[in-house]
Amino acid sequence: MTTPIPQPPGVPLLGNISDVDPSNTWVSLQKLWEKYGEIFKITVLGQQIVFVGSVALCEELCDEKRFRKYVGGPIVEIRNAVHASLFTAFADEPIWDVHHRILAPQLTPTTVADHFLQIRDCAAELTAKWRDMPGDASVSAVGELNRLDLETTTLCFYGRKLNNLTGAEHPMIKAMDGATGEAMKRPTRPKLVNWLLHRSKFQRDCKTMRQYAAECVEYRKAHPTDRKDMLHAMLNGKDPETGKSLNEQQVIDEIVTMPIGSSTAPCVIASAIYYLLQNPPCIAKARDEIDSIIGEDDFTHAHLDHLPYCAGIVRETLRLSAAAPGFNIEPLPETKGPVVIGGGKYQVPAKQTMIIVLHGVNRDPAVFEEPEAFKPERMAGDAFEKLPAGAKKWFGNGKRVCVGRHYAWMWNMITLVMLLKNVDFEMVDPGYRLKQDGWFNLRPVGFDVKVRARGM
Repeated sequence: MTTPIPQPPGVPLLGNISDVDPSNTWVSLQKLWEKYGEIFKITVLGQQIVFVGSVALCEELCDEKRFRKYVGGPIVEIRNAVHASLFTAFADEPIWDVHHRILAPQLTPTTVADHFLQIRDCAAELTAKWRDMPGDASVSAVGELNRLDLETTTLCFYGRKLNNLTGAEHPMIKAMDGATGEAMKRPTRPKLVNWLLHRSKFQRDCKTMRQYAAECVEYRKAHPTDRKDMLHAMLNGKDPETGKSLNEQQVIDEIVTMPIGSSTAPCVIASAIYYLLQNPPCIAKARDEIDSIIGEDDFTHAHLDHLPYCAGIVRETLRLSAAAPGFNIEPLPETKGPVVIGGGKYQVPAKQTMIIVLHGVNRDPAVFEEPEAFKPERMAGDAFEKLPAGAKKWFGNGKRVCVGRHYAWMWNMITLVMLLKNVDFEMVDPGYRLKQDGWFNLRPVGFDVKVRARGM
């Protein structure tokens, strides 16, 4: 006898539509997890969705012999901007394998290491800007880091310097937020409402993102280079198995996809600043490590493997912030009959969409003692290595794991170290408590900080 999966009471026809705020979907799901625990379901406009929020169930659903990534809902909607890209291709679209074989070699740990200096030097530009600000000046943590993320991603992957750290914000940032936000909301509304009331802005944002990509291509054509970077692979690479290459529109698709994916990184570091300010001894310990390992020397890639406490800060922030808030799973298409999970405790249909809610997984009390506490040491060294695989799914899983995870990890580490090494932070509002919203990421809301040179 299986246990019924809990569900909040709904209303006829609309189901649980009032239980999920389309303007802040992930925070709504956090609240449902806090109420119902490791598994729950909702029905919206006739579609049933199951949500999972424990390490054990997450690990079970990541078994690729039984389950695979589900491409639906908001991911299908963002195909309006990027079509069949590495992020959005359906499981049965062979184009994914072609693109992956061409582009994944640009994102191995060895290859992304070549971008260390570019990322470090962009971060140095940001810290220099902050050090020169008046003592009472404040910034939006995530706003500034969004600029840094787009600056470094565009430079490292496409060889173009945007000079976006000062002046007006690049329109790509606002367009990404608008398009991904609309992609999250569209599945919750009738198609006619989307077409009548929301189509124009969605199309404008998609066009702006693709214009950014087109400008990257035009810049490369106008400024030829011998760089063998991501854009070179997109424009010139051939799939070693089929001999196929990306056409012009597919290049645009993938150029847009990369910044959408990397947009979780500034959410991580902005959240890390918050957690560190709430836990000053962690700042002191991280700086002791940085000063001991790097000191007055230039910060190099070789230092990264010798900063375990800083790595623990990044991982603990990934755990608590759930900056990449979840991913979609479905049983393999050949699955017959109901699917039993949780050691026979629960049962779902063979065609059931399931979503991993990482806010819940990452706070599983069966794995994490004091799950709401910020403890970087539990995410470093042997303590981290001993955690179950289901507790380390910040970048997704398996074949469709985040292709840019090594780049994102290095960006997070470099940026955190550069900030702690050079800058002091202070909350503008000392009483601020973390609030989050977001679409394909989760970011701090209303989190402003005063910045100044370290030790000033």
